[in-house]
Amino acid sequence: MKTQLILLSSLLLGLQACSNQEKTKAPEPTSIVATEANTKELQESLKDVAEEEKRLAEEAKANMTTMSFNVLNHEFGTVKEDTKHLYNFVVTNTGKKPLFIQDVKASCGCTTPKKPEKAIAPGKSDVIAVEFHPKVGQLGRQDKTVTVMANTNPGMVVLKIGADVIKNPATEQRISSN
Repeated sequence: MKTQLILLSSLLLGLQACSNQEKTKAPEPTSIVATEANTKELQESLKDVAEEEKRLAEEAKANMTTMSFNVLNHEFGTVKEDTKHLYNFVVTNTGKKPLFIQDVKASCGCTTPKKPEKAIAPGKSDVIAVEFHPKVGQLGRQDKTVTVMANTNPGMVVLKIGADVIKNPATEQRISSN
């Protein structure tokens, strides 16, 4: 019994000590007061960020070039559903730095673009191959876009393709025989 009493007393003293520690903690600030020192520190930090942004912009500008395309729009005309159609947009580096086609994105799953994998030297050309494959039932007028992103200003060019898609009798026969 005496051991239990000592143990209980120790436990109560420990709890009281913990409770006193919490009370002696400094209150957390609910606001920050602007002082001359922290205002100056913030201004220096903002100045460093602005200088880094300027350096990066100048570096990007130094690597910019220009490009041109043989055409920006291609019309396939009347095509049958579930058939593949390919067109190569010719892109030429008209600037003085290497042209990097960073990405090409189609507006629809029926359109698949393929970009050049290597840089295009100044004065040289390459192709952006675009395959249009309208699905079964994707009938009527189809207008799609391919967005080209490169190290140019502007950094994005939109290419357009179009077609009038009609029923494919071969597709109907394949479906009815299954």
